[in-house]
Amino acid sequence: MEVLRELNERLPNVRFWNLYGQTEIAPLATALQPGDAMRKPGSVGTPTLNVETRVVDAEMHDVAPGEVGEIVHRSPQLLNGYYRDEERTAEAFVGGWFHSGDLAVVDEEGYITVVDRKKDMIKTGAENVATRQVEDVLYMLPAVAEAAVIGLPHPRWVEAVTAVVVPRAGQTVSEDAIVAHCRQHLAGFKVPKAVVLVESLPKNPSGKILKRALRTGLAELYTSGTANPGAG
Repeated sequence: MEVLRELNERLPNVRFWNLYGQTEIAPLATALQPGDAMRKPGSVGTPTLNVETRVVDAEMHDVAPGEVGEIVHRSPQLLNGYYRDEERTAEAFVGGWFHSGDLAVVDEEGYITVVDRKKDMIKTGAENVATRQVEDVLYMLPAVAEAAVIGLPHPRWVEAVTAVVVPRAGQTVSEDAIVAHCRQHLAGFKVPKAVVLVESLPKNPSGKILKRALRTGLAELYTSGTANPGAG
């Protein structure tokens, strides 16, 4: 939301579409039209032409509005299967729908909002934390240029919510200030246990942040004693 608001201020004559999909669906599944951008902030919209998209629970039942479930698709533009990988193909098409691996909520009007990747959802203590929610709060800080939230091994919490932040050029921000900001906007268990300030985030050629690389590189943050104890 904060990024979209800034873009609208900087580029008032540009209309923004929010598109969602993946390589397996070649690649578009849903779209949020410009007229809905501010009315449905963060949403990826509704299914596009020739695509059926649902948000379901583990038993393939549609979730109620506001409940988290997995996005599944049916479409003639979906892949038929993964090359020479029958096991992965069967797993992806359980129940006759393609399982995206993305978690989302759907509202009363049918608009879908992606909350996290299943593999990126953080399980800290007995609670689940969607990384995108924490990232949205981090982007509210003017001094934050980029942010990625990941779960790292922790001796007490199993996984600890951890923020990796790139400060905006010419500005400074402290780890403690970031944590204090998060405490104002998030439940206690969602507040990062540590903040790591970096110059850049690892990305693939299309610009997607590689959270796996971050989790690997910072895997020993809480066992090596380098985490800021004031952020816990």
